[in-house]
Amino acid sequence: MTAPLPVRPPEPPAENVPEPSGGLPPTRLLAPLRETGKLFALAAAVTRAIFRRPFQVREFIEQFWFVASVTILPAALVSIPFGAVIALQVGSLTEQLGAQSFTGGASVLAVIQQASPLIVALLIAGAGGSAICADLGSRKIREELDAMEVMGVSPIQRLVVPRVLAMMLVAVLLNGLVSVVGTLGGYFFNVIMQDGTPGAYLASFSALAQLPDLYVSEFKALIFGFIAGVVAAYRGLHPRGGPKGVGDAVNQSVVITFMLLFFVNMVLTTIYLQIVPAKGS
Repeated sequence: MTAPLPVRPPEPPAENVPEPSGGLPPTRLLAPLRETGKLFALAAAVTRAIFRRPFQVREFIEQFWFVASVTILPAALVSIPFGAVIALQVGSLTEQLGAQSFTGGASVLAVIQQASPLIVALLIAGAGGSAICADLGSRKIREELDAMEVMGVSPIQRLVVPRVLAMMLVAVLLNGLVSVVGTLGGYFFNVIMQDGTPGAYLASFSALAQLPDLYVSEFKALIFGFIAGVVAAYRGLHPRGGPKGVGDAVNQSVVITFMLLFFVNMVLTTIYLQIVPAKGS
């Protein structure tokens, strides 16, 4: 008779085996990096598709009109209190320092360089970006985008590129409106409520401001519009969980855009202050 084969002891269950990196599987650890890579890949694909033909002119005009219609009035209304708060705060500080003559220049520079691009970007991301994300997400769960790919039509060139370009153009144009309205609001509150003189307000602005300040403001608005459009399109193209996932994707797109905008604004401001010298220095 042959001897019985030795019986191996049972292996411990999988849940009792310690996992690396603090209990998280490697796939979950790499998920944020994977999502970031997909976002950058979409941004690169959109940039390449901008220069391809045919260009969807009708879709671009429709999206431009929609984004502009939902952001012009809120941007104008929000820029007034922003300009007023900046003018009042800067005026109070300059009064304590004995430099009331520089109130106008300091407040206007703060509005043009910082407040105006951020106001435009936040409104575009909150109003236009959320609508774009919901539209693309609903198309995705209805499998319209898959049908377009089967027919040989690129959803990025057909749907994403016109929306991103529309948000960029609206951001640039809206930035000029917000700058003007915010400056007028700061002028009114400084002259009326803080007993400032119109001549000193305008003279300090011409003494401190320079043309590159307007250039960097418009460039920020252009970059912010691109970021808001790409993030909204990315989350709309990758919803999870059906209709509920579309709503979650809209919320995520707004939050992610806000975080990226503040970080990019800090980087651009730092580079600008290092490259462009202050006026009179």
